[in-house]
Amino acid sequence: MNSLQQTLSHLTRHPAGKSLTVLSRGIEREALRVDKHGLLAMDEHPKALGSALTHSSITTDYSEALLEFITPVTQSVNELIERLGDIHKFTVSKLDEQYLWPLSMPCQVKDVDKIPLAYYGESHAGKMKTLYRQGLTHRYGAPMQVISGVHFNFSISDDLWQALHDMQGSDLTLEQFRSKGYFDMIRNYRRWVWVLPYLFGASPALCASFLGDKGSDIEFSRIGTGTLYLPHATSLRMSDLGYTNKEQYELGISYNSLEHYLETVSRAIRKPSKEFAKIGVKVDGEYRQLNDNVLQIENELYAPVRPKRVAKGSETPSQALARAGVEYIEVRALDVNPFTPLGISKEQVRLLDLFLLTALLTPSDAIDASEEQEIQANLQKVISHGRDPQLTLARDGQAIGLSQYLAQLFDKFAEVGEWLDSHNDRQPYQDALARWRPCVSDPAQTLSGQLLSQLQQADAPQSHWAMALSKQYNQRFEAYRYRRYTEQEFTEASKQSIEQQLLKEQQDHGSFDEFLKDYFKKALG
Repeated sequence: MNSLQQTLSHLTRHPAGKSLTVLSRGIEREALRVDKHGLLAMDEHPKALGSALTHSSITTDYSEALLEFITPVTQSVNELIERLGDIHKFTVSKLDEQYLWPLSMPCQVKDVDKIPLAYYGESHAGKMKTLYRQGLTHRYGAPMQVISGVHFNFSISDDLWQALHDMQGSDLTLEQFRSKGYFDMIRNYRRWVWVLPYLFGASPALCASFLGDKGSDIEFSRIGTGTLYLPHATSLRMSDLGYTNKEQYELGISYNSLEHYLETVSRAIRKPSKEFAKIGVKVDGEYRQLNDNVLQIENELYAPVRPKRVAKGSETPSQALARAGVEYIEVRALDVNPFTPLGISKEQVRLLDLFLLTALLTPSDAIDASEEQEIQANLQKVISHGRDPQLTLARDGQAIGLSQYLAQLFDKFAEVGEWLDSHNDRQPYQDALARWRPCVSDPAQTLSGQLLSQLQQADAPQSHWAMALSKQYNQRFEAYRYRRYTEQEFTEASKQSIEQQLLKEQQDHGSFDEFLKDYFKKALG
């Protein structure tokens, strides 16, 4: 198997080598709506934003208050960020004295029992989406579900897959080779995933109200009376306090091949849970959850990366993958960046490009049980203690300092960055590396380090600091001018989405019970 340097050298000589620069990306950014006091918005999804069920750019996740902005796929970083900016601009213009919360960990919630579930109308599909969220409430509690994140979708061109296929002289079909290549990338991603919370984690602190009455065994430090933090934490969002599911630790999802992945996911979605069975599925004529398995549906698999393919019709994610293989990957290990109004910056996107391309082009063996434990341990260490200068991780069974490990990875990123910049008029990738490289030796330069420093200097609750940012960003959006869309286009899209939702409701036949039975019959085979 060729090394990273050998592959880059081959691509330099290959006629289609320049296709390495053709990268397709999409962003999904979540943001809570809050009122002028920084409390969770309790009203319905604004009608001016259209239907959350059918709108292609503006929807909701768990709660009516948890907005999700979705960009189209684009090959230009500038266009990607500008389209995300336009979506923010339109949304903020339709909020009545409300703001977008700039952090991953939620704002103050006075009564968690009153967190409004996302409502998608009265169609069978809409009811199922809301019921799925009802199940999440019973399983994990509502506070965990109003944590925000950023998802980054990434793929390379068919021309590059063909070039890599030619160079390796593979006997696989191009579709099989592409899926194998994406799973090779995913395994290296999982080996190095700790890099993302280290650099981009931005949730070292949380509002004390998040824990409610349950408290925590963790010995937090305090800022004032309202903010809890861990001195060296990077991403409490990804910790056991955040968006995780302890029952899933034992599922044994394999990323060694598409076949292994589909087999282990299939087994997981059929696995019953004694704990969730106690909740009940339909009690006194009212549904509480879709089923009592460990996963109600595949979307409940909380993983920091997912292989994906756009589904057709009523296909499940696995059925889409089984039909035509992996189309792109979804990076799910990103906190909301509070230092930019959009929750993610161009420099982050560029570094993600380098991270993922290095993962793709570096040889990637199968992961055995021992390495799986190593991967999980490294990630948990960085989440809770990543900015400890003395922190050591494990690599191939040997201890290595985090800074040394990261420096070696940055050297690999630099090789890919120099290659990409050799096909650019400017040096965007080397500029991105220059932005993030100081973090290698100075944890204070990371997003979590900067955030904690500002909170300590302000000596005020995190909620006050965040609310000041929210108001500042609203002012910037008011002055922002559309770059890729127009307000009229958004207004028309909102109107059409409402019409599409109504049409879905009119076209439904049979009972909701029958719909669910048919869905799971098709989903589970």
